[in-house]
Amino acid sequence: MAISLSAAVAVFIGIYAVVEIKRSIPTDDREYMDPLPLLMRLSWPIINFFAHYIGEHLGVEYIERTKLRLRQSGLGYLMTPQQFFGVKLCSALVFALGSLWAMSMLDAPAGLVPVGFALFGFFFPEINLTDRRKKIEKEIIRMLPVYLDFITMAVEAGMNLNGALMQAVDKGPAGALNIEFSKVLRDIKAGVGKLEALRNMSDRVQVREVANLVSALAHAEKSGASVGNTLRIQADQRRVERFQRAEKLAMQAPVKLVGPLVLFIFPTTFIILFFPIVTQLMDIL
Repeated sequence: MAISLSAAVAVFIGIYAVVEIKRSIPTDDREYMDPLPLLMRLSWPIINFFAHYIGEHLGVEYIERTKLRLRQSGLGYLMTPQQFFGVKLCSALVFALGSLWAMSMLDAPAGLVPVGFALFGFFFPEINLTDRRKKIEKEIIRMLPVYLDFITMAVEAGMNLNGALMQAVDKGPAGALNIEFSKVLRDIKAGVGKLEALRNMSDRVQVREVANLVSALAHAEKSGASVGNTLRIQADQRRVERFQRAEKLAMQAPVKLVGPLVLFIFPTTFIILFFPIVTQLMDIL
């Protein structure tokens, strides 16, 4: 009876502590934020807990650097730098607990294995962020000529640049560049200047081709040059650069195939060719 009563009291205290901690954490207003993925939604209370109690002690330099990386990875409207640090801590906890469970299933001493997995889990979101950034950059570079063609045709048909951007967003293929141009239109509707909104996009994506486009448009606006001709030149140049990149990758393909050939294909071929010879020699000897 005493044990049951003690257990009930412990459960009550635990629930009360969790409720009080949850009350102390400010409500996360996500009205203007992107929706959370399912897995992150399930772990969001823990992430917010870490972000509230530990994120406030982060340095200003780390917060600004992480904010820039989140914007470049397309996650600027998904979480704050403090919440991203909470994601890192939550990931470290999951990896550590997973390694402990795996070692217990194998009946092996854990030792420092959970510590190693926790460190890997802590840096795993950073690795994922870097990979996501590289994929977005490649996609933007690949799709930029397509969108420039849409914008150029709309401008040459008599539309202004704002209307051309709207047409490109509506008719263009979905992807990272579509999202970025949508943000440009959203900034313009909020009262930001057209060139300033484009410069903000250039600062977000940190892609040389986009920076060149924004500089060319700014120069055309200031000098009174034809925006349509400027866009046409930019589209042709980006298309030539894309073709040159494809040629470069095609020339690099044989060099990259040497490693797999030497490590995997050639040894297997030698085994298939020489195995019958070796077996016959062994029978003779």
